[in-house]
Amino acid sequence: MAEPRWLDADQQRHWRALLGGSWALFEALGRDLEEAADLSMNEYEVMVRLSECEGHTMRMSRLAHDVISSRSRLTHTVRRMEAAGFLERRSAADDGRGVDCVLTDAGFEKLKAAAPAHVESVRRRLVDVLTPEQLETVGQAFTEILREMDRHEP
Repeated sequence: MAEPRWLDADQQRHWRALLGGSWALFEALGRDLEEAADLSMNEYEVMVRLSECEGHTMRMSRLAHDVISSRSRLTHTVRRMEAAGFLERRSAADDGRGVDCVLTDAGFEKLKAAAPAHVESVRRRLVDVLTPEQLETVGQAFTEILREMDRHEP
């Protein structure tokens, strides 16, 4: 077995900053969203993804990929949101074998009500903290990470 490629001191410092910063950021964003709109970050992201699709509808398997969630976790989230009247599940219109997730009118209204507070939270906790150049670098870096992850997905 090959010797591990240990992180040097700078790499370790950057890794720990990423870990701590991302956890703290998402914890704060989630708390802000819960307080402002009684939604979790995962619920909000599901609604956003559906709102951007034609007919506010997306196949569950694609939705799980797009929100980076396991199918079982997404099913649990969707079930909870369905009970609240924000989503519906239907047989897939294109082939009937899969399941489509649909954002209801009530869900879309909930999303529209939640969006201003969430955007303000993102601005206050991320966008306004970084310079435009830093924000662009972060965006580019994570775009590359997502591309690499997609290349190696089963």
